[in-house]
Amino acid sequence: MKPPVAKRVEHRREHHGDVFVDHYEWLRDKDSAEVIEHLDAENAHTEHVTADLAPLRQAIFDEIKARTKETDLSVPTRRGDWWYYGRSFAGKQYGVHCRCPVTDPDDWTPPQLTEDADIPGEQILLDENVEAEGHDFFSLGAASVSVDGNVLAYSVDVLGDERYTLRFKDLRTGERYDDEIVGIGAGATWAADNRTVYYTTVDDAWRPDTVWRHRLGAGLPAEKVYHEPDERFWVACGRVRSNKYVLIASGSAITSEMRYADAADPEADFTVVWPRRDGVEYSVEHAVVGDEDRFLILHNDGAENFTLVEAPVADPSATRTLIEHRDDVRLDAVDAFAELLVVSYRSEALPRIQLWPLRGTGYGEVSDVTFDSELMSVGLSANPNWAAPRLRIGATSFVTPVRIYDLDLATGERVLLREQPVLGDYRPEDYVERRDWAIAEDGARVPLSIIHRVGVTSPAPALLYGYGAYESCEDPRFSIARLSLLDRGMVYAVAHVRGGGELGRLWYEHGKLLEKRNTFTDFIAAGRHLVDTGVTTAETMVAYGGSAGGLLMGAVANMAPDLFAGILAAVPFVDPLTTILDPSLPLTVTEWDEWGNPLDDAEVYRYMKSYSPYENVESKRYPAILAMTSLNDTRVYYVEPAKWVAALRHAQLDPDRDGARVLLKTEMNAGHGGISGRYERWKETAFQYAWVLDTAGAGDHGGNG
Repeated sequence: MKPPVAKRVEHRREHHGDVFVDHYEWLRDKDSAEVIEHLDAENAHTEHVTADLAPLRQAIFDEIKARTKETDLSVPTRRGDWWYYGRSFAGKQYGVHCRCPVTDPDDWTPPQLTEDADIPGEQILLDENVEAEGHDFFSLGAASVSVDGNVLAYSVDVLGDERYTLRFKDLRTGERYDDEIVGIGAGATWAADNRTVYYTTVDDAWRPDTVWRHRLGAGLPAEKVYHEPDERFWVACGRVRSNKYVLIASGSAITSEMRYADAADPEADFTVVWPRRDGVEYSVEHAVVGDEDRFLILHNDGAENFTLVEAPVADPSATRTLIEHRDDVRLDAVDAFAELLVVSYRSEALPRIQLWPLRGTGYGEVSDVTFDSELMSVGLSANPNWAAPRLRIGATSFVTPVRIYDLDLATGERVLLREQPVLGDYRPEDYVERRDWAIAEDGARVPLSIIHRVGVTSPAPALLYGYGAYESCEDPRFSIARLSLLDRGMVYAVAHVRGGGELGRLWYEHGKLLEKRNTFTDFIAAGRHLVDTGVTTAETMVAYGGSAGGLLMGAVANMAPDLFAGILAAVPFVDPLTTILDPSLPLTVTEWDEWGNPLDDAEVYRYMKSYSPYENVESKRYPAILAMTSLNDTRVYYVEPAKWVAALRHAQLDPDRDGARVLLKTEMNAGHGGISGRYERWKETAFQYAWVLDTAGAGDHGGNG
């Protein structure tokens, strides 16, 4: 079966005196029968080429399923008079949201619930399986219970386009309210009066731009509370943990502005905390110190890694510094409780938390929550209560399943409530995780996380993952599915490249705008380091990235095609210049702070064109490539990988030999996050991993369990 050949139709794009002839722009029209026919043909070709991997795909799926406790419960979290938890059931794609009553108000020990026993007083708040019936795709957005515990507000998306429908359920009767609001963003925030809900809507470019206030039972339209006219800015809303204020956040990639209002007043006006100033980012938390309401403000004004200040709510400009800026520590967040502050920060490329007790009118002795593992991620878990004697924290690493602890704030005792179950004979000590460092071409030290099974003979087949954008951090996390690679002798590595935030704000700044190429050269340096140190070989190493990490994959394919045996690109942003040049497309204007504005700036245009994967496809031998996308993706349009694959096929030096090495798989009923339902996601992962193992030549594909 020969691969599909997309027709070539001349489409001229001209900016700043430069003309680019785009032969595959016609693929953008997803309402065209010809376009759908082409995508179907690509899917058929991909299925044909990978048909011999079907047994391996099935084996990996079976392994994921066998290691996963399919009928399970989460650790209950107390809120008010109820313990809230989630259930999963064998054979069902989606979760079930439940609660049971608190029997002793003074007992904060979570009840020991078991999946096969009746739970006294259990209520099913929402069964996602019921909501998903009759739909090929389902995604739950909000699932928020009113402060008094009586009403559930929840939102659903059944297309994958991230426009949700908001509904309300009376938890006392089980009946749904008539109120139904169509086309909102994912979230919903209750005011403290238990009748008022704040939500956002998006504009034609899928930008959350307006906050609305809806009073239950009052009918539509809702009241418009705030509209953000600046197309660079997104809006969001939330309620502080003390339930005293509702916050509206308006922000671009580099600038923030926060507003607050009385959460108990359904007609409250919002007041700006600090007026926006270009390049200044800040976040706000409410604390009570002594008898005074204070705002805790984390900001980067003159402090690139952020500093923490406090100010009276009555005068947010009267600040006092609590934590000074440091070059080697990035402050991420602050959470306030009645008697405690929790500061989340990042040091040595790992997330950490620090506890600040509130004592009378001031702050007590600071302490860090630490673990022994070299690559352990630590952070807050579910902590909805303003006043509680315990703090819920979570910890995980690449080889340590997620562990949930309750920390007794009076004694300091740490109680393990649950470790993510991994069925079978899994033992963390059978695996190795370690940190290494690659040296980039400009001398920067690039962190590498390396994971493999004990006793693996080097060099071994390897999968190298990278992202590198938006200051996103690829922190250690456990994956059951990944075991199917490790147990077949593969090394899994993560390149923490610039553009991410692992090493602080400058690590991000040096991987964006006119320094974006550092992201690509860092990843190449990481790959070469793995080869030079004998971990793997170029013939047995596969690169993997998705979304903005898919841009990384496309750039690496052009810049270092001989370094990898294959490249897996998920929903890849491989035609960035075409997208960022069109302000009518979703998210474009908001992205200019990340990539630059090539529409108005000729230097940005030339720089982006120099690395755009699609525009730099050449006639040379590329590694095997698997691009995966979704027809209804509103963040990275399916057309980007479709055009890229067509261009790669056309440029092959030997189309008969290499054409089948370039594959495109389009999910026809999915969005940016891929298909929905856990079993379907496992199948998708099995498809990817089978291709990775085959491309890397990972032995006979046998597993150890």
